[in-house]
Amino acid sequence: MSTDNLVQTIQKGFRTTLGAINAIADAIQDPVKREETLKRLQTDFDQLTAEWAAKGEVTEKEARAFVDSIFHLGGQSPTNPMSETGMPAPPPPEHPVVPEIERDLQELTAQLAAMRLALTEKMRSTS
Repeated sequence: MSTDNLVQTIQKGFRTTLGAINAIADAIQDPVKREETLKRLQTDFDQLTAEWAAKGEVTEKEARAFVDSIFHLGGQSPTNPMSETGMPAPPPPEHPVVPEIERDLQELTAQLAAMRLALTEKMRSTS
């Protein structure tokens, strides 16, 4: 299994999980949706997981847009963790950035980049 296939499979699983969580939250709030979802689980699981994946993709994009709107580094510097990942700089923020949140997000981004690199190296070594 290639690294690209693995990443796509993990991403699809992540999006399906996001969509399922979203559907469960909707079902908890609405008894009619709960009954409909339970019936569909029993009869049409493949279509339901495809819908969850699509809903998860939308949720992921909305979350990324939200984080990007809050977090803006104003360009990429050598110490900027985003420049290490090869990702483009996010759009300018609509609201002022809180320094503590910016620092936390930079640390989390650096940790994610390191984990991604480690996973990629591990996948290459096992292939």
